[in-house]
Amino acid sequence: MNDIVAVIGAGPAGLLAAAFAAKKGKKVCLIEKNKIIGKKLLITGKGRCNVTNSASMEDFIANTAVNASFLYSAFYSFTNADIMELIENEGVKLKEERGGRVFPVSDRASDVRDALVSFASKQGVKFLNAEVKAVDKSDDGFIVKFSDFKKLIASKVIVATGGVSYPGTGSTGDGYRIAEKFGHKIIEPKASLVPLVTKEQYVSELMGLSLKNIAVRLMKNGKEIYSDFGEMLFTHFGLSGPVILSSSSHIRDDGEYKIEIDLKPALDFKTLDNRILRDFEKEKNKDFINALDELLPKKIIPVIVALSGIGERTKVNSITRQQRHDFVNLLKSFTFTVTGKRPVSEAIITSGGVCVKEINPGTMESKLCHGLFFAGEVIDVDAYTGGFNLQIAFSTAYLAGNGLDER
Repeated sequence: MNDIVAVIGAGPAGLLAAAFAAKKGKKVCLIEKNKIIGKKLLITGKGRCNVTNSASMEDFIANTAVNASFLYSAFYSFTNADIMELIENEGVKLKEERGGRVFPVSDRASDVRDALVSFASKQGVKFLNAEVKAVDKSDDGFIVKFSDFKKLIASKVIVATGGVSYPGTGSTGDGYRIAEKFGHKIIEPKASLVPLVTKEQYVSELMGLSLKNIAVRLMKNGKEIYSDFGEMLFTHFGLSGPVILSSSSHIRDDGEYKIEIDLKPALDFKTLDNRILRDFEKEKNKDFINALDELLPKKIIPVIVALSGIGERTKVNSITRQQRHDFVNLLKSFTFTVTGKRPVSEAIITSGGVCVKEINPGTMESKLCHGLFFAGEVIDVDAYTGGFNLQIAFSTAYLAGNGLDER
């Protein structure tokens, strides 16, 4: 039997799966259709690459939005400490930032990509730039067929092709088609960690405004279903940024969703009211719209003033107690109506993919076809922002690369 292991897709999952398979003495061919290896990895974390998170493995499970229990073995077999050690051993120093997010000290995603390529190369992985058109079963294992009509006979195949987000990076659903051919059920791919479209027209006036240290609550039919703290960004169509992307993971049907933004989460109602009272006393002869510069970013003031119901030319010393309290409530609950998500092509990751019930969670091998393995985003698992999704790729890749000899 031909003892070549074919790994399809040279993203973070494919690179590590290939490396660990080669480290076990396998002949590994890592196949990538893009001329640039790790193309999607290069744009993660806004080009900085949020490698993983310093959280406990229990927190990794808690931060996995879909099929968390499937990942127990993966997370505990290859942890955040393991991937950090591997990357630093390749000469890339890492640092921890807010929320436990781990980045390269250089702030260059290319350094992380190069470290993974270096690690794979040192194990003897052979790289092949080719587009896989089909994978067939044969008496010797598998026939991997390429777009140029050439083929490769492999004893094992690891599918690490990603989902369908950012198709320009090569994530075009190739792995789903391979899996379906071998009888696997594909959970419908949908956008996850994606910007939200909102109803309010005035959001376009806030485009480009980034807010830090705010709190958000995602409400469904009047009930809170998710809350977060951190950064967000206004766009021409709605809302984006880390806390919004994580919120989007909880929007899974056509219910009525709203995003409530607390612009001053460090201050409770009474404390904020007293702060505004002091500001108003200091600015008592000014127009309302000109008395808020110390309280709010300049760009948001006209929108907030319009929503407050207080005339912008109202003198501060004539604002009533009730008007002030209503204004405080507005700052504590600046609300937007969600009308939808941006397309899956704009999502950071894909929710959906190969059904986990048909994959061995201890090896990532198909339960339907011996010798066929899956790793990374092609599987129906996804998590919130903060480095959790890349850790899923690394951990599942470890099991796939090391599970080749398991039955």
